[in-house]
Amino acid sequence: MCLRLIVGFVVESYCLGIESTADDFGAGVVSLEGEILANVNDTYFPEKGGIHPREAARHHANVAGKVIAEALKKAKIGFNELALIAFSQGPGLGPCLRTGATAARALASYLNLPLVGVNHCVAHIEIGKLTTGARDPVTLYVSGGNTIVSAYEANRYRVFGETLDIAVGNCLDVFVREAGLKAEGGKAPGRIVEELAARGKKFTSLPYTVKGMDLSFSGLLTAAVSLLREKKFGLEDVCFSFQETAFSMLTEVTERALAHTEKSEVLLTGGVAANKRLQYMLRTMAEEHDAKFSVVPREYSADNGAMIAWTGVLCYEYGFSVPVEKSYVKLKWRLDEVEVPWVEN
Repeated sequence: MCLRLIVGFVVESYCLGIESTADDFGAGVVSLEGEILANVNDTYFPEKGGIHPREAARHHANVAGKVIAEALKKAKIGFNELALIAFSQGPGLGPCLRTGATAARALASYLNLPLVGVNHCVAHIEIGKLTTGARDPVTLYVSGGNTIVSAYEANRYRVFGETLDIAVGNCLDVFVREAGLKAEGGKAPGRIVEELAARGKKFTSLPYTVKGMDLSFSGLLTAAVSLLREKKFGLEDVCFSFQETAFSMLTEVTERALAHTEKSEVLLTGGVAANKRLQYMLRTMAEEHDAKFSVVPREYSADNGAMIAWTGVLCYEYGFSVPVEKSYVKLKWRLDEVEVPWVEN
């Protein structure tokens, strides 16, 4: 299907992607050939505790117009140069997803453009492949809401392992809050743990829970918080032990998937992918299996509009679009429910 639509003398050749699954509202502009022209994000920071879905959605509604306008300005294009609108349809937090979907529907209707609903998890994999050149990797996708080991097989990204309770990113977030640490300058909680762990010297045993190919982080979190409250170990040593244990679990299940699938590449993507220690552990494991290791660039590791735009292009080229009246959000839309025919081709 050709996406180059000529209206008058303007060649429409760009996709606008809108991301709003959780605390980030993002807008990205990507050409139909995969060139990223703009990637603008605005993040909601709760005053206390974790993400409050309705407050986050209110934030998204307030900044949507500004973020979209800034993305188009940065891309140096106008609305008349867009070929389609893509949005994160799920999985995610209901109020947040609906806010982004509403913005996307309004634009698609007003501009009379095709609308594409994108699976957020697929988008993290595709932006990783686009920016690193990976072709057929075993992917470890780690973020605040997801922890998944996947690989392509028979028209879908199959899930070979995943968390049984909380995601590793959420585990890090809660640990930082329980430790009474505050992020300065928008620094991610995982970055705080990484910096403290780098100064830790004493390792103490914590629950290491791998069940076959799946993982559980709740026991690790409870034990690490208990150590802090008992004050038997310093904060830096607890962070060191906590991070080493969590990342060793992730590396083990990724290695098992790599051996099972016999792929020759490993890709790390998602917000937690920015952690240098996790990168080192996975790179070492991949090298031992003669596999190429790739990690998504930091600017595309967290939730962003560019990944939605690029995946929207891939989806639409293979006939996936959705009428505005049927563009319902899917709060629990699993990665392995999505057909990805472009991978085979």
